[in-house]
Amino acid sequence: MSETGTDDFSPLDQLPGDLMMWVLIVSELLVFGAGLAAFLGVRITDPAGFAGSQDLLHRTAAGVNTLVLVTSGFLAALAVRSAEAGRIGATRVRLAAASALGLVFLVIKGLEYLEKARHGIGIETDSFFTFYYLLTGFHAAHVIAGVVILGLVGIRCAPRTVEVGAAFWHMVDLVWVLLFPVIYLLR
Repeated sequence: MSETGTDDFSPLDQLPGDLMMWVLIVSELLVFGAGLAAFLGVRITDPAGFAGSQDLLHRTAAGVNTLVLVTSGFLAALAVRSAEAGRIGATRVRLAAASALGLVFLVIKGLEYLEKARHGIGIETDSFFTFYYLLTGFHAAHVIAGVVILGLVGIRCAPRTVEVGAAFWHMVDLVWVLLFPVIYLLR
């Protein structure tokens, strides 16, 4: 209560986790949003070229990766519930499973990059692939960071730290859910 006898309430008090993690999440979403906006802006200048390059992508693998990350996000959410219930063992198992699925995502993405490299397709092939590698590579770096974060919060397993780690992981999921249709499906 304040000196006036009223509750000082801030909407920020309702945010799960830590304010600084939310600052990071919002800033990362803005960076990815700018990248997607630039991708779409350049795509307008060469729709046929972008469509031709997009046809060289493996949509099925990207779809599987989408399911992998969404499932991983679900496991991270379950880990938060387990941590809140004081079930440390279940929390660690769910965080480990979420992290393992993050690694599966990276393997599938790595195989996709390898296939492109075998066909001589690189970051300088054309504008589409420049954006493709920059956006998906930056996302992959966030997946790596997320796996590390989930591992670190799994060591401590306090509800607040698990919630903060899961919030970052959900941002990684959200970014992929936006990247997947724009890069792989949008014509």
